[in-house]
Amino acid sequence: MADLTEREREVLSRMAKGYNNAAIAEELVIEERTVENHTNSIYANLTRSPGYHRRVQAVLAFVTQSSATTIAR
Repeated sequence: MADLTEREREVLSRMAKGYNNAAIAEELVIEERTVENHTNSIYANLTRSPGYHRRVQAVLAFVTQSSATTIAR
């Protein structure tokens, strides 16, 4: 998670809320292609298991990290 940019974390948080790429682009006022670039970078940083859905893996990593941070506080 530490390797993600602030914008990538914003995109990932919306992915975790169930937004599709078009909805993320609309909310963040960026092009859908830019969202795709961010998601590809997120996948490269957070997904390691071939054969599994990369979006689900990334969201699970986000949720796990968010839960750990909340518990630590």
